[in-house]
Amino acid sequence: MDPLVTRMREFGTTIFAQMSALAVATGSTNLGQGFPDVDGPSEMLDAAVAAIRGGRNQYPPGPGVPELLQAIAAHQDRFYGLTVDPHREVLVTAGATEAIAATILALCEPGDEVVTFEPYYDSYAATIALAGAVRRTSVLRFPDFAVDVDSLSAAFSERTRLVLLNSPHNPTGKVFTRAELELVADLARRHDAWVVTDEVYEHITFDGVAHIPMATLPGIAERTLTISSAGKTFSATGWKVGWVTGPAPAVAAVRAVKQFLTFVSAGPFQPAVATALALPDAVYADLASSLQGKRDLVCAALESVGLPVSRPEGTYFVIADLASLAAGASGVALCEELVRRCGVVGIPVSVFHDDVTAAPTLVRFAVCKRDEVLREAVRRIGALRP
Repeated sequence: MDPLVTRMREFGTTIFAQMSALAVATGSTNLGQGFPDVDGPSEMLDAAVAAIRGGRNQYPPGPGVPELLQAIAAHQDRFYGLTVDPHREVLVTAGATEAIAATILALCEPGDEVVTFEPYYDSYAATIALAGAVRRTSVLRFPDFAVDVDSLSAAFSERTRLVLLNSPHNPTGKVFTRAELELVADLARRHDAWVVTDEVYEHITFDGVAHIPMATLPGIAERTLTISSAGKTFSATGWKVGWVTGPAPAVAAVRAVKQFLTFVSAGPFQPAVATALALPDAVYADLASSLQGKRDLVCAALESVGLPVSRPEGTYFVIADLASLAAGASGVALCEELVRRCGVVGIPVSVFHDDVTAAPTLVRFAVCKRDEVLREAVRRIGALRP
């Protein structure tokens, strides 16, 4: 008999683990799991070593080490003009994933509804289920992934407790426009809902497209909790250093839950992330520029073999439609066919959907890999030419 609680039984082994295992078993180039294969800035790495050697290896303060709290507040002011009290309006977490979980668990009672967009990062659905809340979604559709106003409006109800927004968006690479954000803000105000924004890809946008934090829109900051992390910006996903900023009472509520999840984490890495956040603008610009080149390389390869592609405005993911590889095949089957035909692994977008008809043949590729890995992937993708 399965001892797992009923509400979590739909969440088995993640697709990332399955596809990574397939890559290893077949010797394929893995463009599935979304983490970089290079280390972050040397200044940050050196600061971590110094912190370890300097004895900062025990429990840090519950909200986060003071220099990181200050650095996060300074970052919000530096890039977005947001004034954040580092002592009351910032909380350091074990990555953005814990920040999302602690926030939803703190704000949602069983039966409350959470509005989000699909496709969605897989932890969203699992965390909503953990809270006993109800998932309500609006579909973003290939290839432009524009917000459907009617669908989004219909997802809100008198039971809506919060809306969970991810921009730049994983897995689509969409960067929400100001008009789309204003629509979300208006609906949240009308339904007296919290807005929780996952902005971990905030510094990875392309072609001059700007990331607009929800909290910068007029009249919405007082009901918005903003989540980000060091993992994506500084290529340190294994450090699991994230944070939440927002109104002091809401941050205190998240902290009350967070302390019973991990208590604290990443003691010597927190001061190192503070160092990274203060690095010059050029470091941030170089990250986006490098990933834009990688995006272009992979997009061109997929397009050259006749696959429809959505060129992302941000993140480090590219989505292509692989329907032509095998008529009537599912997303998982198409990924397996891709491995068989050219030895490249992607992730089926259908696993990020509630609506099983929304993206049956779409596949996500991660481009945050070393140039030599991407060149090999491009060479292999060329084998798909008719």
